[in-house]
Amino acid sequence: MGCINKSLRVKDPWDSDAEDVIWCNGIIIGTTENFGYMSGAIKDFFERIYYPCLERTQALPVAVYVKGGLDGQGAKTSIEKIITGLKWRLIQPTLVLKGNFTEDFRDECKTLGMTMTAGLEASIY
Repeated sequence: MGCINKSLRVKDPWDSDAEDVIWCNGIIIGTTENFGYMSGAIKDFFERIYYPCLERTQALPVAVYVKGGLDGQGAKTSIEKIITGLKWRLIQPTLVLKGNFTEDFRDECKTLGMTMTAGLEASIY
């Protein structure tokens, strides 16, 4: 998970809290798909930050990537429902990386991060 605010914080979801989210101008959330759902770490993160952030982070730009073993749709859908509830703004469709890991996945995530950074620097988001 990464938070951006003229600097970058890359934190494990277990070590992230609502203050990290409130601090940032944009957030990138990544997860594996586990049993057709987001990872337990990301679920725990959302459970801890949801209510403290609900009124304070509306319209926060967010990007999401899912490493899916099959199709990634369960994790994608569950995360997007929570993001909708928080009233965050997806800057692009959720990136779903399907199947076995390839070097292309790394490139796609790098592009996602650069898109977020460029949009924040240009005040697009």
